[in-house]
Amino acid sequence: MRSTYIAKESEVERKWWVVDAADQALGRLASEVAAILRGKMKPDFTPHLDTGDFVIVINADKVVLTGNKLQQKMYNRHSGYPGGFRATNYDTLMKNKPEFVIEKAVKGMLPHTRLGRAQGKKVKVYRGGEHPHAAQLPEVWTLRG
Repeated sequence: MRSTYIAKESEVERKWWVVDAADQALGRLASEVAAILRGKMKPDFTPHLDTGDFVIVINADKVVLTGNKLQQKMYNRHSGYPGGFRATNYDTLMKNKPEFVIEKAVKGMLPHTRLGRAQGKKVKVYRGGEHPHAAQLPEVWTLRG
């Protein structure tokens, strides 16, 4: 009888990937980045282990939201104090903090557990086309679709 292969933490090899977000839809970009972070593209994917790779997202300021989402979609937060509700539309967020928009979309597609938080720390998002991770020798990831 064959048994299913389960990866061990010591056997996991992590690679670095560069994803160009220019002219990409936010949700489609985020879902593929989340799959890379989880390790779902690897043959040794194990759901309860962090088998994923590191991802560098460049050109975060050039990501696209389809339809009227740029003006209508809202980011809500609350300070915890009475009257502490704040809402910001994505147009303002994209001008001020485009890195945050991509990080929030990616982390929302990861598991909401300790494992998901650990996987979420492996994404690095940068506004322009430059990044400080040249020493890791990242490879270019071409998005599907």
